[in-house]
Amino acid sequence: MWTDLLLQAAIILVTLFMFLFIHSIPQKLFSKLLLLRRRSNHQTKRHFVIGAQLLSQARSSSDRSIADRAVAEADRAISLDPKDAAAHILKALALELLGFKTSALDSLDAALSPLAVKSLSDGERGDALFKRAELRVAVGGGAVVEDLVESVRLKGDNATVCWGSVMRRKG
Repeated sequence: MWTDLLLQAAIILVTLFMFLFIHSIPQKLFSKLLLLRRRSNHQTKRHFVIGAQLLSQARSSSDRSIADRAVAEADRAISLDPKDAAAHILKALALELLGFKTSALDSLDAALSPLAVKSLSDGERGDALFKRAELRVAVGGGAVVEDLVESVRLKGDNATVCWGSVMRRKG
C-alpha cells in the first residue's frame, strides 16, 4: 500500500517537473531574478555616483550639507549592496570631510572587512589601507604600521607617500 502511494507521488513529481521544464518556467523565473539583481546593482551604482559627485562638490565648498548628502547617498548604496566596499569608502571620505574621523575609520573597517574587501583591486585595497592608517594616526589608534606595510606591498607607489606622512608627523 505505502509503496503504491510513494510510486504515485514520484510519478506525479516527475510529471510536474517535466511540465515545468517543457514550458521553460525555471528559466523564466531565473531570468526574472537576474533582472531584479541587475536593477539593484543599477540603483547601487546610481547612488554611489551621486554620492561621489556630492563629495567632490563638498571638497570645493564650505557647505557641510553637501557632505551630509554624500553620506546619505553612500548609506543608500550600502543598504542596497553591503558587500560593495566602494560605497563604504565613499562614506568614510565624506565623514572625514565632516570631521567625524572615528566614524570614518569604522566605515573603512567595514570596507576592508572580509565580506566587502573582495570587491576591491589590490591597488584600491592599498589606497584604503593607507587612508585607514592616516585616520588611525589622527584618532590615536593602533596597527598603523601594519596598514602602511600592507599598503606598500599592494601598491608600491604608496611608499613615497607613506614616507612623507611619517616625516611630517615626526617634524
